[in-house]
This record gives sequence, C-alpha cells and structure tokens, in this order.
Amino acid sequence: MVQRAWWLVRDYAFVLRWQAAGATTRTGPDALRTPEHPSGPPVVLVPGVYEPWQFLLPLATVLHEHGVRVHVLPELGINHRPIPDQATLLGRYLVEQDLRDVVLVAHSKGGLIGKLAMLREDPDDRVASMVAVNTPFAGSVYARWFPAAAVRAFKPTDATIVALRAELAVNHRITSAFSFWDPHIPASSSLDGGVDVVLDTPGHFRPLADPRLQELLLERLGVP
Repeated sequence: MVQRAWWLVRDYAFVLRWQAAGATTRTGPDALRTPEHPSGPPVVLVPGVYEPWQFLLPLATVLHEHGVRVHVLPELGINHRPIPDQATLLGRYLVEQDLRDVVLVAHSKGGLIGKLAMLREDPDDRVASMVAVNTPFAGSVYARWFPAAAVRAFKPTDATIVALRAELAVNHRITSAFSFWDPHIPASSSLDGGVDVVLDTPGHFRPLADPRLQELLLERLGVP
C-alpha cells in the first residue's frame, strides 16, 4: 500500500514536470514536422484528456531527434471534447496534410480517438498503425465517480466505449503499451487482437518516459 502511494506521488510529480515543460516551450508544430534528416513514416501524436499537445513534447522531441516527422494537433485543445468529435478532427488533419503510412502515437484517451479515427475517419487507409500508451480500451470503473463529463466518458458502460470495444477490425494494427500498475485503469489496457506490451514503469503518466516505450516506438518506425 505504501509503495503504491509512492508510485502515485511520483506519477503526479511527473505530470507537473511535463506540463511545465510544455507550457514554457518555444518549440512550435512547424519545427517538429521538419527534422534536419527525415527518416521513417510520419507520426501524429494524440494526447490524453486535459492534455494539450505540448504535454507530449518530451516524447515528440525524442522522435524528432531521430529524424521522425512529428505532427501535432493544436485544434484538439486540452482534449476534453467528445471522442467522436476529436476523431473527426484527426481524420480531417490527415487529409489536409495528405499524410500516408501514418503511425499514431497516443496516450490514454488519445488511443480511443485514434482507434475511432482508424475505423470511421480514414477511408483512404492513411493510418498504418498506432501505438497507444495506457489507453482505457475497456473503460475505467473509476470514471463514474468524477464530476467532469470528459472523464465520466470513460465509464465501461459509455456508448462510445462499448462500441469501440466491440469493433475488432483494426485491433491487429494497434500496439497497446501499458504499465503493470495503472491507478486510473485498474482493468489494464489489454486489447483483444492487438499487440500488448507491458511496461516496467508504474503509473498512468510516467510510462510515457519508459525506455522500453522509446525503444518500441523507434523499432516500429524503423529508425535508428
């Protein structure tokens, strides 16, 4: 019990650091899209609920340094709007930027947005695959206790969650990477028909900096 409390403290300390880094950055979306030596397929980052695109900037920076063209969507805001609305924005962005062979890299709610976009907003098969980190594919029993509608949307009985869980067509193109202990998703992020990767870093947010995740992403992208 004491150990899990310590893990939780470290998880939220991590959030504060990454939010602060994102809030003070001078790096803009254009710079992330244009690495000096482009390599591999384009990546589109999809953050979690209440996470602006800058929250994933540390991960974007790692990929950019390896030559990956990283795309972000400022229009998602803090990602509190309904999953279908955000999936529509993602699908529209892929078309507007004429992106092909895209790898989505998503955190938490972002994985739900990514999966819905792959199913309904990508008729041209622009998305090749997705790596989702700590995504509540089956929802979270804790969501019902939150006053914010954006979080209650993760209830296992929510219509969007139920529909997405039943859709298996794109699961084989999704890698679900998740912590062995996630305080927000007690039922785990395992995905039927997908590729599950269990990370050694406990928490809901800290796994974003897990070295195994970075190795996995670079491996999936085929960049050194």
